[in-house]
Amino acid sequence: MAKRILVVDDDDGVREIVQLSLEVAAGWDVVAADSGRAGVAIAQKQSLDLILLDVMMPDEDGITIFRQLQSDPLTQSIPVILLTAKARMSEREELMKIGVMGIITKPFQAVQLVGQIKQMVKW
Repeated sequence: MAKRILVVDDDDGVREIVQLSLEVAAGWDVVAADSGRAGVAIAQKQSLDLILLDVMMPDEDGITIFRQLQSDPLTQSIPVILLTAKARMSEREELMKIGVMGIITKPFQAVQLVGQIKQMVKW
């Protein structure tokens, strides 16, 4: 059965690239949300194998959304990988401390995305 992935990013282009990459390269079923609030709503209603969550979004940032997901029994077991433009090692280390499965730095290579995800989640 295909993995079901939720991509939460306010950038239409990023969402489209991620969705296309995961659907074509891995055959995964991808659902997209353009805000953290929409992402949480989807995660509460659908069975998901993974959430790819942008860190910098308007309204609520990815860290706030991750904490909401972790505090909800319906969503706390879904692995989360952060998508971020923050490339400094100290920033990445701080993000890893909150309990995410991994961090993918933007801009990323679309052809390498599936491999990065599989390695982080150990699929």
